[in-house]
Amino acid sequence: MAKRVEFDFDQEGKRSFRKKVLKEILVWGLQIAAVIFLAYFIIYYALEKTAMVGVSMEATLNDGDEIIINKLTYRITDPRRFDVVVFKQSGKEHSYYDIKRIIGLPGEKLQIEDGKIYINGEVTEDIINADVMNNYGLADEEITLEENEYFVLGDNRNNSEDSRFASVGTIRREEIIGKAFIRLKPFNFINKLNLKKEEPLPEEE
Repeated sequence: MAKRVEFDFDQEGKRSFRKKVLKEILVWGLQIAAVIFLAYFIIYYALEKTAMVGVSMEATLNDGDEIIINKLTYRITDPRRFDVVVFKQSGKEHSYYDIKRIIGLPGEKLQIEDGKIYINGEVTEDIINADVMNNYGLADEEITLEENEYFVLGDNRNNSEDSRFASVGTIRREEIIGKAFIRLKPFNFINKLNLKKEEPLPEEE
């Protein structure tokens, strides 16, 4: 005579319920971990918000303008001439970031003479609306940039503390936090602001 096997439906239902709960907890935990990782990546490697301090970048950026820094770009490519960059020089006591425009690139020779910027002996035409400089500072004589150095100017050329002065000097590659990407209010891409022409800049690599 066959032995009768009794099936405990209640016990099986409890096991199924526990598996379902554990699965949901696991999925929920993975989602939280993914969000935390994404937030960490964005903050430390991709984007960061800061504010313009001072008037050295007028009329491109004004004091207090909130901007988004693209920190990822320079992990892939090198800074280019006329990029507006955000940097923090080592040894500086102030806590805010500096924002200036790159004019001279590593290895170049730069000099300012008769209100014009000479790079490797050739006049470099400015792309922005800026006053003619009346103080050339260190650039009154030819400056040779090292392989990791950049020469930066504020767009407000006659009211800017920048690479023309010993208090700032040239900036090093590792001091650059990222590219000034977006002005939040009013919204605009920073590389489109205060240009002499409406023609677009060359496509970024």
